[in-house]
Amino acid sequence: MSTVQEYLDQIESLGTLAKVGICFAILGLVLLLCKYFVLRPFGNLVTRSKAKWDDALLAPLSNRLYFFVIVAGTQLSLLWVLEQNSEFNESLLPLFSVIYILTTTSILSTGIKHLLPVILGRFSAKSSVTVSGGNPLIVFLLRGVTYFVGLNLALSELDIELLGLFASLAVFSLIIGLAVQQTLGNIVNSFMLAVDRPFEVGDRIEVDGMVGTVISMGILSTKVLDRDEKLVVIPNNTLISSTLINHARGGGDGIARRISVVVDIGVDYRESIDHVKVIMLGLARDCPYTIDAPEPRVLLVELGDFAKVLRLYTWVADYSDEWVTRDWLLKSLDERFEREHIRIPFPTSVELTGDEDEMLSQQIESKESKQRAAKRQMSREDRDLRKQRDDAREELEDIQERLRDTSLTKEERADFDNRAMELSKTLTMFDTDDD
Repeated sequence: MSTVQEYLDQIESLGTLAKVGICFAILGLVLLLCKYFVLRPFGNLVTRSKAKWDDALLAPLSNRLYFFVIVAGTQLSLLWVLEQNSEFNESLLPLFSVIYILTTTSILSTGIKHLLPVILGRFSAKSSVTVSGGNPLIVFLLRGVTYFVGLNLALSELDIELLGLFASLAVFSLIIGLAVQQTLGNIVNSFMLAVDRPFEVGDRIEVDGMVGTVISMGILSTKVLDRDEKLVVIPNNTLISSTLINHARGGGDGIARRISVVVDIGVDYRESIDHVKVIMLGLARDCPYTIDAPEPRVLLVELGDFAKVLRLYTWVADYSDEWVTRDWLLKSLDERFEREHIRIPFPTSVELTGDEDEMLSQQIESKESKQRAAKRQMSREDRDLRKQRDDAREELEDIQERLRDTSLTKEERADFDNRAMELSKTLTMFDTDDD
């Protein structure tokens, strides 16, 4: 023990330059230990994990750890070389405290930036409209609060009261607030959009007749790329005060999963409705873009002046497939109608006579045979549709009766609500605008 004390006494008796050299050596050794025994094992764990947030955290945390070690080593070196109670060290204590506080604030802010979106994503209900990658506005506000608290604590170490400084600038702040009232309104409304989350980046929305895809959401505005690939900048005030249509939220439950495709076709009054329905249903089921459930349906919606109008209902898995699906269906219907000799009339008034039918007798017999087969098939389709709707209506009434039971648990009530929503969609799947 005495030998160790002798070595310490010898080190203490060294000159200033020798002590500085020892401090640099120890600091370098500590940095190497941090690199190889702290950061490298942590980096190996990060590399093996499937999560992405820890990859994003590794570099900023490593830089801040190195900075913290250098600052702490500098302070300890000054305390040893210049003696702990020297006036110079006493004057530097508040400065080092400020550096430690701001470094801690920076670490907390970085953690909020990368961890909070993951936490928000896990706590978001699966049936709600979700924002991929978390909510950047909430992250921005929490990071701002963190920096404000950290800056206030750091300035208090220098005997500067941040709140008192703000109070002294109250009149000036009021003047600035009135000058940037519109800008502040956009900022507040951006927070409201963050809370309500009516859309996310990548959704197709419609605002005041403008249709486009959201490419970014900012504090002051939201940027949308329209169908002509023009960048449209919409102030957040406009989004809050306008009626917004989100075309990406199909399925009726707020999940960007599916969207209905509705196609109206008018046929000649001499055509069999059942024959046309069978052809339209067959093509809808054969379409490579449509999904199997809900099943496609065809309804007669109008007896117009020139045509019997039938409406095809089908669904696609992704709203981005809407127009290619419509193109495929219209092209296929046109080709199939031509093979089946089904007429799509022109909007003109004509006098129909038996002599004006240009089809050959063999074509007429073949068409009549197909019409009889189609009538039998559509009878079965109609019976299945009526049964499906009757069963859905009965089950919905039973669920509504069960929901009156006050002893239901929260999970059971949620399951019943979700099932009731699905049944309501089954009963209202043919409700569309007639624009």
